[in-house]
Amino acid sequence: MFQIFKVSDEEARPGHDEGIEDEISVRIADEEYSPDEVGQVAVDILETDRAIIIIAPVAGIAPDEIEITLARNIMTLSGNRVRPAVYSESRQTLVGECFFGPFSRSIILPENLALNKIRATIDNNLLQIEIPKLQFASKTIKIDKLEG
Repeated sequence: MFQIFKVSDEEARPGHDEGIEDEISVRIADEEYSPDEVGQVAVDILETDRAIIIIAPVAGIAPDEIEITLARNIMTLSGNRVRPAVYSESRQTLVGECFFGPFSRSIILPENLALNKIRATIDNNLLQIEIPKLQFASKTIKIDKLEG
């Protein structure tokens, strides 16, 4: 169910003062999920001294139903959140904020990551992907003075 709020000054209601210019009409429409609709999972991206950490809430999705792919420096999280049976048993959805259906989210990663050491875990319905940063040894270069 989506609630669509429309502000209109085109429809004047009889019996109202003509001095009121803006009237608000509200239309509530029941709309079902469109099979072509693809949602996005929310993510937080954190940086530590040693890694980039991506956190995504994945409640209602089995770990083996989440796909994490990497192409060059673009990581894509995708899957399908199935609508529970209780939705078909209900008379009406009073508030509809949860997304059910296929989802996909692509994240552009920086270049300095050890992409071969990615680790993904799920704890308390939070997917956590840790990508270590490449560690470069620091070295001081001594400048030799040429005699000549």
